[in-house]
Amino acid sequence: MNIGEAADATGVTAKMIRHYEQIGLIREAGRTGAGYRTYGPKDLSTLSFIRRSRDLGFSIAQIRDLLTLWQDRARASGDVKRIAGAHIDEMKQKMRLLQEMVHTLEHLSAHCHGDDRPDCPILEQLATGKAEDGCC
Repeated sequence: MNIGEAADATGVTAKMIRHYEQIGLIREAGRTGAGYRTYGPKDLSTLSFIRRSRDLGFSIAQIRDLLTLWQDRARASGDVKRIAGAHIDEMKQKMRLLQEMVHTLEHLSAHCHGDDRPDCPILEQLATGKAEDGCC
């Protein structure tokens, strides 16, 4: 199967397949006599694994570790669970930061009249790091 067909079958773009090969996340593709990359069922499984991992937000480093564990039939499931748990903690921290940003923007937006006046706490916050609550 060529790279375009592998991309269609796995949902990973040809550009990303080449990138994953370049960084060693997947093995170097076989080549035809004309130099075209070829992929087999094992390659497609690995690419699908990577795509699903990326869909869950795992980093390349985490995916590399997960791939190693996936390919090691003597692995301990606890190792996999530790990676997933660390990723969950990272996502929860990101969610907290996003919630703080939403709260800040809601507060600033609530104090901006949104009319023809030039004063605006949103711009004041962006410019100086502080805003007057009664402004606008």
